Amino acid sequence: MAMAGESSFEDEIMESDIELDGEVVEADNDPPQKMGDPSVEISDEKRDEAQLCKKKGIDALSEGKLDEAIEHLTEAVILNPSSAIVYATRAGVFVKAKKPNAAVRDADAALKINPDSAKGYKSRGMAKAMLGKWEDAAHDLHMAAQLDYDEEIGTELKKVEPNVHKIEEHRKKYERLRKERDMKKADMEKQRKHAEEISAASAALKDGNVIAIHSSSELETKLKAASSLSRLVVLYFTAGWCGPCRFIGPVYQSLAEKHRNVVFLKVDIDELNSVAHLWNVSSVPSFFFLRNGKEIDKVVGADKNGLERKLAQHGSS
Repeated sequence: MAMAGESSFEDEIMESDIELDGEVVEADNDPPQKMGDPSVEISDEKRDEAQLCKKKGIDALSEGKLDEAIEHLTEAVILNPSSAIVYATRAGVFVKAKKPNAAVRDADAALKINPDSAKGYKSRGMAKAMLGKWEDAAHDLHMAAQLDYDEEIGTELKKVEPNVHKIEEHRKKYERLRKERDMKKADMEKQRKHAEEISAASAALKDGNVIAIHSSSELETKLKAASSLSRLVVLYFTAGWCGPCRFIGPVYQSLAEKHRNVVFLKVDIDELNSVAHLWNVSSVPSFFFLRNGKEIDKVVGADKNGLERKLAQHGSS
């Protein structure tokens, strides 16, 4: 069962929106572009032809003819699928065409062929930025800068890094709030368990009555319940054949009715000889005053005044 206020606290730490800068484009969902077959044997003739197609693609790009550039570079990819630079170049064209998913596919292919492809990292970083994947974008752009820095990479990083910083700060804030929530939930659970223990302890102790103990486990349960409630306990050892016990018995009951915040227990030494032996009972009636299960005082004999005095002394402490 949820504690009061828990759901509202959950609402408070829900991850909020972050105001990020930079243009994010709608992801392109076109069918994947044609890719080269890496198992194809590449002749020198095909390699030269691919180089020519690549040049045509770059020329078309310089004229702003993006579709034409992609066509030429696609021919180059098919002719020479082992060229990382061709894939990376086409990835760059896809970035300019605002087709980031296609750019990522080409950049992945380039980096698979050449893990040190600066152009592959650059194109993928710019594509990731277009998709709003700022942290991935920053990683790739930093890799590109380490391999072959240029001004375009620096400009892109200036756009990307502020968003990465905002995300990191937001994550730290969210993590702090999450920890605070968990601590509060743990504290609430602790309070709930404590309340259950108090309730169970109160139910186990009969205020205003003398509780007869019939087993060592029952005595342990009552002492534990009294400790959880920080109550004083009077443990009375008696016997059916004891004349003074018959005299003090009604007095003990009246004291229980008067001191309702004190736990009054009674053990018959003939019924529980082992318990009497454990408490070193040498004569009856004997009264042990306990707090937290430990003896703090004792009265031996049918001493009504002594019992009242000890109760006055320890009952309020």
